[in-house]
Amino acid sequence: MSALATTDQLFFGRPGSTLDRTDAERILGTALAGTDDGELFLEYRESEFISLEEGVIRSASFDTSSGFGLRAVLGDEAGYAHSDELSESALARAATTVGQVRAGRSGIVADTPRATNAHLYGDANPLREAEFAVRAALLSEIDAYARGRDSRVVQVMASLAAEWQAVQILRADGNRVADIRPLVRLNVSVVMEKDGRRESGSYGTGGRFAYERVLNETTWKHAADEALRQALVNLDSRPAPAGEMEVVLGNGWPGILLHEAVGHGLEGDFNRKGTSAFSGLVGKQVASRGVTIVDDGTLPDRRGSLTVDDEGTPASRTVMIEDGILTGYIQDRMNARLMKVAPTGNGRRQSYAHMPMPRMTNTVMLNGSHSPDEMIRSVKKGLYAVNFGGGSVDITSGKFVFAASEAYLIEDGRITAPVRGATLIGNGPDAMTKVSMIGNDMALDPGIGTCGKNGQGVPVGVGQPTLKMMGLTVGGTGG
Repeated sequence: MSALATTDQLFFGRPGSTLDRTDAERILGTALAGTDDGELFLEYRESEFISLEEGVIRSASFDTSSGFGLRAVLGDEAGYAHSDELSESALARAATTVGQVRAGRSGIVADTPRATNAHLYGDANPLREAEFAVRAALLSEIDAYARGRDSRVVQVMASLAAEWQAVQILRADGNRVADIRPLVRLNVSVVMEKDGRRESGSYGTGGRFAYERVLNETTWKHAADEALRQALVNLDSRPAPAGEMEVVLGNGWPGILLHEAVGHGLEGDFNRKGTSAFSGLVGKQVASRGVTIVDDGTLPDRRGSLTVDDEGTPASRTVMIEDGILTGYIQDRMNARLMKVAPTGNGRRQSYAHMPMPRMTNTVMLNGSHSPDEMIRSVKKGLYAVNFGGGSVDITSGKFVFAASEAYLIEDGRITAPVRGATLIGNGPDAMTKVSMIGNDMALDPGIGTCGKNGQGVPVGVGQPTLKMMGLTVGGTGG
């Protein structure tokens, strides 16, 4: 069954729904008459979360939600109304509300997004794959496996999360698009103790596919083994040194620094308003030669990918920085129209209760020509940061702070002791000019990213090759 047929049944044919498609299209047409843009966004979502701690299931939840969001856009203003009641009367009330944006003005209707036939992931509902008891039992098996691997394990936490989201987007000209989006994630964390000292390690994986991809034995054992390995490394770690030094970033998940320090600054709304550190710099060199950064929502099965965005625009691969030159920003429809460029398929929202805005999908730096070993050998004294925990960035200034969850000293061209408490401090645009070597080992993260912006969270992906950066400030607790 097609995505449109599936969503028609969910929104216009479900028991208890009094919303008729013909009536919805009529109300939508009236609400958006005389505006520049807008849409009716319909959403149905099932989600679950199961977590285990100390050998027992600590929490388990299942949720079903549905609703609509109606938006009318005129100029740089938008009227928005949403409801969890799928009915003609609720939609009519919403239409009255969003119509206030016109206030005697009129606009020019924007072009409808061009459709594609691309399908980037399956439409199976992971929550219907197996009984809840089977998933709960797997978490217990992970707990037993991790404890059996090492007697120093004192705590194991494991969780499974899944959702199945169905959306349909209607436009005033009668165009309709739909998308079915599965999403799963497995996470394992352990705490180990040695000589009275406790340290932790964690690993997660997931994507837009069926549960079976994370429930198979090879995958969950790898997750548990990685969490154990990281905890063991941290047990032997010493305080990180502080100061300005050369830093080598590992491939894959360390791309989260790229996402935060650079990616947010390349979102269209910040640049239209002139509040980004990258505003007005298209065509200028903003990074070292060789640095090419893309936002790619078309990668199959990836956590950040979308067949169509939440405005109905097909996902795309957008080159933002090419060979160090800023080539463009990622855009939703409104900011693209106001900046007189094409939308890039990056209009995203957390749910029907939120308006869309420019958001990243999978943000990736492309390969260079150097090997990781070559980079390590070139460092006299520095830091090798393999994994990151939390971080933050100020969009206007570009300043960022990131905490490394796994890092090592580099001494005389060799990786030596693991360190704890290392933070990377810098400025996003400035940091990109300090990239001196780019690896040939680009990797994507294991499928765990969630991005926050203006109170909305959406799943994202990151990726990069190993990078060598000159003169980054490292905050630490050692000498």
